Amino acid sequence: MENFEERLKRMEFYQSLLIQMAQKEGFEFYHLIMENQLTKEDVTQFFELCEVLSHEYEEQKEDKFVFFSPLYEKFKERLHPKLQPNEVIKACINQGLYSKLMNILMKNIN
Repeated sequence: MENFEERLKRMEFYQSLLIQMAQKEGFEFYHLIMENQLTKEDVTQFFELCEVLSHEYEEQKEDKFVFFSPLYEKFKERLHPKLQPNEVIKACINQGLYSKLMNILMKNIN
């Protein structure tokens, strides 16, 4: 009889196969979540970060700021360590998540 750990390993393997099979276009950020095995809490923290930075962006825009590199630095510093900023920004743009913020952050990619 198969034990729980063996079943779990098999299910993780099947999940990795499903991720590779699933259509990636239009869901790039969700793919990053699964590929990097982020938890629901990790994703919630990411969305909270984006909300805070979006609000800061709007405030800075109202104050006539033209350089938003400090927002990019905050984004990089607070992003989950399993994620790469450039990859996340591009994935969010393609998926239509936080478009205004991500387009501003994209301008800071070297």
